[in-house]
Amino acid sequence: MKQFVLTPVMGKRLIGKAMAVHPAVASAMKKGTLVIVAGTTNGYVAEEVLAATNQSAGFTRKGFRRGMVLSPSFDAGSLKAEFPGDVVLTNGQWQKGKEIFDVVDTMQAGDVILKGANALDLATGQAAVLIGHPMGGTIGAAISALIGRRVTLIAPVGLEKRICGDLWELARELNAPSAEGPRLMPLPGEVFTELDAIALLTGASAKLVAAGGICGAEGAVWIAITGQEGQLKAAADLIKSVANEPPCVA
Repeated sequence: MKQFVLTPVMGKRLIGKAMAVHPAVASAMKKGTLVIVAGTTNGYVAEEVLAATNQSAGFTRKGFRRGMVLSPSFDAGSLKAEFPGDVVLTNGQWQKGKEIFDVVDTMQAGDVILKGANALDLATGQAAVLIGHPMGGTIGAAISALIGRRVTLIAPVGLEKRICGDLWELARELNAPSAEGPRLMPLPGEVFTELDAIALLTGASAKLVAAGGICGAEGAVWIAITGQEGQLKAAADLIKSVANEPPCVA
């Protein structure tokens, strides 16, 4: 066993790298429709997917989000940026400027939607998303495709977003008529964290064993990784490759 520290931004990059080679994503990249819904973690996913298809030119993570959680002391006005749309690939070709709303009604089984999350229950392997839009936002638009036409939903989400408690019960409380603030919706799809990214990219097994830090490691997690010697080396090399990832600017 070896132990490593992952900061949230390192985790975002790891998830991005792994999503680009995820079997369901790789299949949709070749044939079908892949929608990467705008979000901070999905910005890293989009970078890796577009790089894998030689279409990186013209994409920036700046503005690639619909909402943000910021420090109360941070000047949100300094992050103003034009929204570029989601990243939509049809048969491997990036449809620049398109959003999930433009293609969701024609998506079919085999197509994939990647949607970020705001809450993660590791015990049950379930995630949920905060909703501020009165029509349910992007997940509201996606539900008919997921339930009605068996489109695949994957939720790339960092371990920093782990919570304690039943997400359905939390949703019931946050969605009550008397509540204020964002609503919450549990996501009916596959949850994909840094632990899954390490397993997919190296074959090793990873688990969360501790968390926290200072001096840039706020929100960091301690990961214990087990596996064969080659797998442990691959994991160490992988984590080293993202160690200098700069702070996330959206």
